[in-house]
This record gives sequence, structure tokens and C-alpha cells, in this order.
Amino acid sequence: MSMLAFGVIAAVVLISAFVQGSTGMGFAMILAPVVTFIDPSLIPVMLLVLMIPLNLYIAAREREHIDWTGVKWISVGRFAGTFAGLWILVIVNLHQLALLIGWSTLIAAVVALLAPKFTPNKPVLATVGLVTGVTETSTGIGGPPYALAYQHSPGPELRSTVAVCFLVGEIISLIVLAFSGQVSADTMVTTAWMLPFLAVGSFLSRYVHHRLDGPVLRYIVLGFAIVSGIIVIVQA
Repeated sequence: MSMLAFGVIAAVVLISAFVQGSTGMGFAMILAPVVTFIDPSLIPVMLLVLMIPLNLYIAAREREHIDWTGVKWISVGRFAGTFAGLWILVIVNLHQLALLIGWSTLIAAVVALLAPKFTPNKPVLATVGLVTGVTETSTGIGGPPYALAYQHSPGPELRSTVAVCFLVGEIISLIVLAFSGQVSADTMVTTAWMLPFLAVGSFLSRYVHHRLDGPVLRYIVLGFAIVSGIIVIVQA
């Protein structure tokens, strides 16, 4: 990887960590298109590894607002969806994977934007987990389904609950990917170099997150999803 490519990814990691720490989503939506364009072989492992410390920090910061019932039912579906996502990752080529990233992000974000206000029940939460398991294991992006489920929730609940759901799912996906031989040493080394930039972005978000709530937060999150999906589709 050239120094220019490294610098671009590092800068986007910092920005993405700041956005996710502030809004509860956006890390993979912003970073995945950039990494896919520079080096698709880093997807999804780099995103999954970097999001573990990021979401651990977010969940701990607003832990009193976590919706544990939602976490439980999403995790049930998430576990099942992981294996479908692994199957997709094995059978598609990098061009098809890029298109999958773009279209899955764009469609889920538009659906979330147009959906009427509702409180998700247990079957809906399990379905969200299932869909996220498929998309996050195969592409590294899992935010849009969570946005659909929690878009009308208070900011602290959205950020903390989604962070825990991400955290559980990322660990499941990485274990499955590791056992299937999808985790390379080169990817892990490159990912490790990105950790300081992740830490800076996460730390800076602490000065902003408490100011984002309500419709503003919802439109920011879904807007990132739509834009990132379009970028990936055009690049592919």
C-alpha cells in the first residue's frame, strides 16, 4: 500500500470514528467505499476489527441507556445471518461484492428513511439481526438495518444499543471468518496501524455526541448511508 493510500484510509478512519461516536452509526458506511476503492481485499475484516474497540467505547460511555431486550433479539437473528453472509463472501468476486455493498446500503437506507414511525417488536428485531448478519459478514456494513429499527429512539439509546449489537455481531463474524480462512496476517497488520487514528476520532466524538438527538440525528445517519451506497455503486 502506498503512503498516499495509507494516509487516505487513516484520515477516513479518524473521520468515521468521530461520526460513529457522535451519531451511533456511519463508520462502515463512510469507510467501506474508500477501502473498497483502494484495496477490496481488506473488506470486511478491517472494518469488523476496527469497530470492536470503537463500539466498546460507545457502549460503555452511554451504558445506562442500552435496550437489552433489543440486543438479545437482534443477536439471535445476527448469529443465523452470519453463515449466510459467509456463503455470499465465498461465492462472489470483488466486483460483485462492491455492488452488493452499494446496493444493500442504499436500499436499506431509503427504506429506513421512508418508513413510518414505529416501535420494533421481537420478530422485527430478530429480522434486523438476520439481515445485518448477512450484510455485515459479507461487506462489513451493518448500520442501515439498525437505523431502521432505532431511527425514532432517543440518541443515547440508539448509540448505546446499536454499539452493543455491533459488538456482539462483529465478534461472531470474525470468529466465523477466521475459522473459514478469510482473515489474513497482512490485513491484520494494516488494520493495527489504523488503531491510533480510530482512537483520536473516538475521543473527539465525546465533545459532540450529547448534542445530537431527534430528527437531526436520524437524517444524518440515514444520509450517510444513502451517499455511501451511491458512491460504491458508481465506483463499481
